[in-house]
Amino acid sequence: MDKDIVAVVGFVVLFVLMLLRVPVGIAMGIVGVGGFAAVANVNSALGLLAGSPFSTVTDFNFSIIPMFILMGAFASAAGLSTDLFRASQSWLGHYRGGLAMSAIAACGGFAAINGSSVATAATMTNVALPELRKSGYDAGLSAGVIAAGGTLGIMIPPSVIFVLYGIMTQTDIGKLFVAGIVPGLLGVAMYIVTIRLLAWHDPGKMPPGRRHSWAERLGSLKDIWETLLLFLFVIGGMYAGWFTVTEAASMGAMGALVIGLLQRRLTGKLVMRSLVESLRTTAAIFMIVIGAYLFGYFLAITQTTQKAIALLVGLPIGASGVLAIILVVYFILGAIMDELAMILLTVPIVFPVMMTLGYDPVWFGVIIVMTCTLGLICPPVGMNVFVINSIARDISLGRIYRGVAPFIVTDIIRLSILCVFPALSLYLPRTMG
Repeated sequence: MDKDIVAVVGFVVLFVLMLLRVPVGIAMGIVGVGGFAAVANVNSALGLLAGSPFSTVTDFNFSIIPMFILMGAFASAAGLSTDLFRASQSWLGHYRGGLAMSAIAACGGFAAINGSSVATAATMTNVALPELRKSGYDAGLSAGVIAAGGTLGIMIPPSVIFVLYGIMTQTDIGKLFVAGIVPGLLGVAMYIVTIRLLAWHDPGKMPPGRRHSWAERLGSLKDIWETLLLFLFVIGGMYAGWFTVTEAASMGAMGALVIGLLQRRLTGKLVMRSLVESLRTTAAIFMIVIGAYLFGYFLAITQTTQKAIALLVGLPIGASGVLAIILVVYFILGAIMDELAMILLTVPIVFPVMMTLGYDPVWFGVIIVMTCTLGLICPPVGMNVFVINSIARDISLGRIYRGVAPFIVTDIIRLSILCVFPALSLYLPRTMG
């Protein structure tokens, strides 16, 4: 069968399966194996189905993922997010909109030990949303603040998305993590500025809280110093070259466990629950990764990647024009697709294009993750929005989307800044040992 026809039919079937709510990993696997069989033969395709899952789950590089997930699970079970929010509240809560700014700061802090946007959004919904509503904040805006703050989970290292991108493109994961620090902190700063502007425009939606004494502010830091130390140890160790990313992930998980035990917050039951939770999350991620690898064989045998490179590079619009087209496609996909699936489906096609055009792989990784953060809060399928709605049932999806809209604009501005000034992402990685 003609390869072009198989490629077109394969993509159509893939999107139809996803619309029918077939899990994306299974959908990619079906299309990958079926498409490979259509071009080659059934026996070869079944050989891929037999060998690819085993080789994927036994790949040492992928051990990073369960370790960082476990680190986040221990941190969440130990209640470190609550400490971060209370500390932020004592320093920022007296400003108009200060409680919302505290939620953003806590999201940024929790993202530094979690690595998952959905987990960050869910955790902070339980921690911060009740406080925001009790203080008289508009419910939709409060949910929007947390949805936006949750997106910091995949930008500020450690990040599962950065890990997958690094493995797929053979880009240094340590450099990707370090490259996400400045864009992540920029996101925190720009979200806080956005809240201040919203508070100035409509002060009734965000009343100020009480002013904490300096003793209370300084006292709040004693509850979060372990968290800050853990982040500095894990990321600083990678930056200085003391240990590899895999070693850092293991140390991070162990560090979060030790902190929880020393604070007497992690019981045997909570440790077991964290282990089971991490296992489930890891299994779900690996299912998508296996499907993506099978789909990659389909792309290779139909030569879809090579044809996409030839098409995009040959357009008379220059490298910037091609980048703009790719970002628009990512905006569209991000609004209808899970960020993991989007990365695994598209990177094998667009990454070679960007490298042919001379872009830096670390910088492009940051841009990819930035577009994923937009997808997490954009309608109609913003994952963070749905997570918050599943917890706070009385706040409709429409109200949350209206609350998060100003932060979508902020993210578009941040993405533009990162595109115009690549040094914001690349300076720190270039100084690594």
